[in-house]
Amino acid sequence: MPEHALDPLEPASKERLRLWLRLLKASRSIEATLRENLRQEFATTLPRFDVMAALSRYETGLKMSALSSVLKVSNGNVTGIVDRLAEDGFLVRVAVPSDRRAALVRLTRRGEEEFARQAQAHETWIDEMLDSFSASEAFDIGLRLETLETQITEKEM
Repeated sequence: MPEHALDPLEPASKERLRLWLRLLKASRSIEATLRENLRQEFATTLPRFDVMAALSRYETGLKMSALSSVLKVSNGNVTGIVDRLAEDGFLVRVAVPSDRRAALVRLTRRGEEEFARQAQAHETWIDEMLDSFSASEAFDIGLRLETLETQITEKEM
């Protein structure tokens, strides 16, 4: 049930502000649920999951700077997570022959297997949370949000 009806006399900016707040609230609720599910079912964190997800897309690995760029966080934020994932045997650092100061970070076989388990659960959780949207509705909303992101990025340039 909507909190309010559309008021044709109110500026469109007010409704867009409400939309932003609803998107933010929904996003935070989904994220909080994912964090709790990861903690309970896998004794892990969302940042660890995100690092493994990023590395799962790059079989040969990524330099730390590239990993930070993919995750849109600083190198400092990623270093501790990478260290702990390496200690747990989920990833390994591999020297870059052409650059003695650099190392690639990549998932181990164990890391790939663990990420596959977590990713399957993650997809199930998301599916359950968003099951009130048909595939078509999810696709359409996804396109609208992608267009929005592109417009915002272009305005920043």
